[in-house]
Amino acid sequence: MAALLAAGITYFFSKKLSGRRARAATSQIVASTGGLPSGVTLATKDVTLIDWPSDVPLQGSFSKVEDVVGRPLLYAIGSREPILKRNLAVEGAGIGLAGRIPTGMRATAVRSNEIVGVAGFLYPGSHVDVLVTYTPPGAGNVPVTQTVLQDVEVLTAGQTSEPDPQGKPQTVNVVTLLLNPEDSQKLQLASVQGGIQFVLRSGVDQKNVSLKATRLDQLLASDKPTVIVPPSTKKTTRRADPPPRQMYVLEVIQGTKRSVEKF
Repeated sequence: MAALLAAGITYFFSKKLSGRRARAATSQIVASTGGLPSGVTLATKDVTLIDWPSDVPLQGSFSKVEDVVGRPLLYAIGSREPILKRNLAVEGAGIGLAGRIPTGMRATAVRSNEIVGVAGFLYPGSHVDVLVTYTPPGAGNVPVTQTVLQDVEVLTAGQTSEPDPQGKPQTVNVVTLLLNPEDSQKLQLASVQGGIQFVLRSGVDQKNVSLKATRLDQLLASDKPTVIVPPSTKKTTRRADPPPRQMYVLEVIQGTKRSVEKF
């Protein structure tokens, strides 16, 4: 009986101690109270503290609610999802699309259609190359196609700033790209000089390549007709042959010897 009582007391205290150790092995971090869309400025009602294992540190997390209140949310997050530094813009950066633009970058919009927009498969977060087809001055009115920008991020497609979770294609009339100021100028100039075309890239392909402009005559290089040179109609004066030389023969007799000299 005493042995059973001792075992029961030992079990009770061991469970209590292990429970205390379990509680001590967690810390609190800031998370969302519910699902939040991108662009919203976080308020106190949008965030809460949740327990997180102390032995599994979460890089970029916050331990105080006041550290995230007032900051715009760059990307949509789910309910009870930890809020990280990479999810937030700096305080005062603005709401909506403005809050998603990094320092030194610009959001530049350009017209699109079903063809330009890669049959509707351009989504926010896609990366594209930008091509322009135009006729450069002084080129004999020969159109060319040139890649003017490479590996450009799509910020929005139409008024959508988040990709469709089902991946459905959607034709939009405006696409907004994330560019530095210099590339923004290039895109604007290209859009007024000729037709713009987006070329969709793989999400893991970040390599830029060196490309020359493609001319119209390069498309027809294999079908060039044989060039026939017409005969010349110019009269040529034939030079007269020089008259033949006159040869003289002289026979010389000296005693019994005879010789012939020619000159």
